[in-house]
Amino acid sequence: MYRFIKSVFLFSISLLFVSCNLKAQDIVTRKSGDTKAHRLFDRAITYERQRLPDKALEDYKKVIKLEPNFIDAHIRIGSFYYERKIWSKAEASYSKAIQLDATYEPKLFYTLGLAQMEQKKFAEAKESFKTFLEVGKDEKYASLRKKANMHITTVQFKAENNNRSVPFDPKPLGPGINTELLEYLPSLTADEETMVITRNDGYQEDFYVSEKVDGEWTTAFPLKSINRPNTNEGAQTISQDGKLLFYTVCDGRNDYGSCDLYYAEVVNGRWTKAKNMGAQINGAGWDTQPSISADKKNLYYTSKRKGAVGGSDIWMATRAEDGTWAKPVNLGEIINTPGDEASPFIHPDNHTLYFMSDGHTGFGGDDLFYSRRQADGSWATPKNMGYPINTDSDEGSLVVSANGKTAYFATSRFNKGKNKNRYDIYSFDLYEEARPAPVTYVKAKVIDAETKQPLSADLDITDLGGQRSYYQEKIDDQGIFLIPLPAGKQYALNIEKEGYLIHSENFALENIKTVVDPFLMIIELQKIPPVVASTATTPASSAEPITKPIVLKNVFFETGSAALKPMSIVELDKLYEFLSKDVNLRIQLNGHTDNVGSDSDNMVLSDARANAVKEYLQDKGIDSNRLRAKGFGETVPVATNDTDEGRRQNRRTEFQLF
Repeated sequence: MYRFIKSVFLFSISLLFVSCNLKAQDIVTRKSGDTKAHRLFDRAITYERQRLPDKALEDYKKVIKLEPNFIDAHIRIGSFYYERKIWSKAEASYSKAIQLDATYEPKLFYTLGLAQMEQKKFAEAKESFKTFLEVGKDEKYASLRKKANMHITTVQFKAENNNRSVPFDPKPLGPGINTELLEYLPSLTADEETMVITRNDGYQEDFYVSEKVDGEWTTAFPLKSINRPNTNEGAQTISQDGKLLFYTVCDGRNDYGSCDLYYAEVVNGRWTKAKNMGAQINGAGWDTQPSISADKKNLYYTSKRKGAVGGSDIWMATRAEDGTWAKPVNLGEIINTPGDEASPFIHPDNHTLYFMSDGHTGFGGDDLFYSRRQADGSWATPKNMGYPINTDSDEGSLVVSANGKTAYFATSRFNKGKNKNRYDIYSFDLYEEARPAPVTYVKAKVIDAETKQPLSADLDITDLGGQRSYYQEKIDDQGIFLIPLPAGKQYALNIEKEGYLIHSENFALENIKTVVDPFLMIIELQKIPPVVASTATTPASSAEPITKPIVLKNVFFETGSAALKPMSIVELDKLYEFLSKDVNLRIQLNGHTDNVGSDSDNMVLSDARANAVKEYLQDKGIDSNRLRAKGFGETVPVATNDTDEGRRQNRRTEFQLF
């Protein structure tokens, strides 16, 4: 008989009809008579309605003893075992029912395929789903037919990939974060020193924060300024600098839909009152699971709204320069499927998107995928993150550190016994292929050069290659900022504050292929001396510099030439704007070289470069009486000329007030 049953799946449904050795009149159904077996079957149905499944099973088995060909009893026994995930017994009962009459209930082939898939019987499951497509052509099976087609692709994928594993060695984060309660949905800052999690105490969800000290996560404390009593806050994302929090609230109070997105930000060391993101972001349905890009310009989130490809889709909204959010756009059919996509995480490289899906081909349930944004702005076909990161079970959301080496996620699958349903947060080394592009960061504190007190200031980071602003921020009174810097570009950082000289830094990452150490610095701003006004009447030829030199770190020249490179325009225009704000300011431009070449040639070159900057400012409209240029050649080095880096530092252009 086993050979007969196997033939159903390995050949075709037509062969089943030919091989079947039972006639239709031999089959017993629940409606075919009023025997003792039928009365036992009816009693079993009553037990099921009374939620007494074990008693129902006993009666179903008695029915089978009285009437071995009672097909409905075999089906009900199969359903009993299926609901309890006793897959082998469910498979046996469904197979017996199909053997009795393969046309009695076409859906049995679909359910049988699911039971076989759970047992990793991929070939058998594939044939069961294919057979269902042949016999289940009635309109009432339309939705199941779509799922069956998806399952065929899934079992084929599993058959090919189930024995191929990716490196995966998850470690729990420790008692500072994981407790006897449920912890999930981690998000962290670029420096991996702050983590925000959602903790569920069985009554409500709240946010908790842990700080990393000496490599260990400290005891998480509640984010009291955000958490509200009798309200679930969850599905959060914290910006890479730790100053902006987006999250989900589903309390229905003054909201636009069943779940809305809110935000709060840190100003002068304190969280502001949370605000609903408004009707542009929140629709009438379900909006949740936000992820903010490193430059804070794009918000990715999960939404069930009109225009979706499937049930829940991933959408993206863009923030304008004035801080308002544009209408969100669907990421399209490359990312979104007729199934559900959720839990997006856009990495700080701003190109790699990690997300969860039950619509893309995977191992079953919700799997984790990643996709990379292409040069033309489109998304590449998502890739499954592989086994055993993904399993037959539903996988949760995942975030990846800025350096791309470490992934964090929450799961219950490693817990046993009484803790088997408890979610904890784990980390693991992300394998090379799934890593994002290299990202480092600059973390700095802006202070007064004289008093050493922190200063608020205006910050701008520009992509010098594209000549466009990458990031802008108003630094608060604590003077601290943290900005991720994706590799592959060269960045200019400019800081301005009224009453102070401008300051610049350069980060040359255009040829970086691997992660580099972060840039940690103290930035000292020089206050403009009050004597400037009086020196403005002193002849330019005799006035002495009254401030320390400020290096223009983003002014570049062609090799051995005084010709300015186009990428210098960003810095020179910043200097022009600075001078335009106060007509009393006069500057001396200093040119310096390294020690390559003769002393006389270097002196001539440095003077020509200083004058090139002077001429640029004059052409922009700065009065020539406010400018002078002086070359110093190689006579004032700031570093050794024995290394490439030292020579690079010595080749510089500065300015001083005079």
